[in-house]
Amino acid sequence: MPKKIILLAGPTASGKSKLALYLAKKINGEIINADSMQIYKEFTILSSRPKRSEIKKIKHHLYGIISVKRHFSVGDWLKQVKKKVNLCFKKRKIPIIVGGTGLYFNTITKGISKIPEIDIKTRKNVRVLFEKIGSKKFYEKLLELDPKVKNRINPKDSQRMQRAYEVKLKTKKSLFDWFAKTKSDFLEFDLRKVFIDIPKMDLLPNISKRTELMFKENCLKEVKKFNSIRLNKSLSANKLIGVQEINQLIKDNISLDECKELINIKTRQYAKRQNTWARGHMRNWNKVYSKNFSILLKKTLKVTS
Repeated sequence: MPKKIILLAGPTASGKSKLALYLAKKINGEIINADSMQIYKEFTILSSRPKRSEIKKIKHHLYGIISVKRHFSVGDWLKQVKKKVNLCFKKRKIPIIVGGTGLYFNTITKGISKIPEIDIKTRKNVRVLFEKIGSKKFYEKLLELDPKVKNRINPKDSQRMQRAYEVKLKTKKSLFDWFAKTKSDFLEFDLRKVFIDIPKMDLLPNISKRTELMFKENCLKEVKKFNSIRLNKSLSANKLIGVQEINQLIKDNISLDECKELINIKTRQYAKRQNTWARGHMRNWNKVYSKNFSILLKKTLKVTS
């Protein structure tokens, strides 16, 4: 029988971490992070990283492993996951890969393209062009350069637009031509794919509760410490929900209640994008949900056993 790997995804504040923890206890598993913001050392509160008490109960991997100063790609994450999966199997543990970053899960189920390394000069030139002409005009130029991008990259997704531009510019091949040649490195494994399909009416209160908890745990202090690093604006950590809003609060531009509401709104929008991604890229995943946690765990165990 092929070795089993559990993939556990879902929108933000859907209860993935708690479910993964209880699932790991039941099936003798260890947890591997698939959240692009929970990898950073500096963000414990805003990224809702698992608590120390939880980490003591079950071994967690790839949480808080790099500094916000570093660029950490999907490929970097995949290399680390392969090592941790093999480590779990050596210890006769079942790997449970849990998170909300759809692109990470895509690299496991569909693979990652072998695009040649893009040199720093090209990347910088593309970024400068984007900042100079703006998102709208950049998207128009991208379509001229690579027509295959049309209807496949959101014009608001600045990071993917710039990536598609630099790849076509340097390799003379479309990003999507590279994608077509990819295959998963996990084909020999038994992938059990689970998505927490939580209804909107249950998700919204969870988001509000989490925002309140962040402030109780002193997320202001975390953001102030982050500000002192003086990070390059192009790095991903700047995009973490809450950073901009809390900085507005620190500057007295908005009230505490306004800050919380802005964070709630952005988190709801992010959850909506995650669900949209799931509908497009996770159609063959097992959808599970129950407001009763015990029933949710039973449903998940049924899929993963």
